Amino acid sequence: MDAVRTRVLIADDHPLYRSGLRGALGADPRFEVVGEVGTGTDAIAASHRLRPHVVLMDIAVPGIDGISATKAIAGKCQGTDVVILTVLEDSETFLPAMRAGARGYLLKGSGVDDIARAVGTVRRGGVAFGPVVSEWVIDHLKDTHTDGGKPFPELTDRERAVLELIADGRGNDAIAYDLDVSVKTVRNYVSRIFAKLRIVERGEAAMYARRAGLGS
Repeated sequence: MDAVRTRVLIADDHPLYRSGLRGALGADPRFEVVGEVGTGTDAIAASHRLRPHVVLMDIAVPGIDGISATKAIAGKCQGTDVVILTVLEDSETFLPAMRAGARGYLLKGSGVDDIARAVGTVRRGGVAFGPVVSEWVIDHLKDTHTDGGKPFPELTDRERAVLELIADGRGNDAIAYDLDVSVKTVRNYVSRIFAKLRIVERGEAAMYARRAGLGS
């Protein structure tokens, strides 16, 4: 458990939902709900003022929509990450939200435990998706990597080389030796790979890489 509780801001235009979520998270000693707002504009202002660690953001909020608010928060509020929490079961909203800087995407049908887990994952520097959203990620990666070009075009050549070694089951020390770089440099490469591919675990990275034809 973190010594400092994770500060959470809830941005949703439904007061009853906000209240229920605030009560559930507030009862968990790992979290401190520092505020709740009902519009995208207020979410941006509250993020600047309250400096939460994580904002739980609905997309369909009045005024500035949740995706635009996410982009503003991700770009201006250092130390604050956004997790999208929405009723929109539409993969077409997922990619714009992630490109705007969201670090997680869950549907509102998610249980409190799933939401709490996502907040914790994002607080620790990871990314978090619900089960349905994970299927969208896989479908997107399949579409991206069947165009006849290099697999994972969003990666640099060196990042792709690291990913291929991950697919081969190599650890960070072994990768550092193979590429003649420091272990810290490898860790930085791995972090960038995870961020670009929106994944949170090494096993996921290896699975996606092998599906794309990387690794021996």
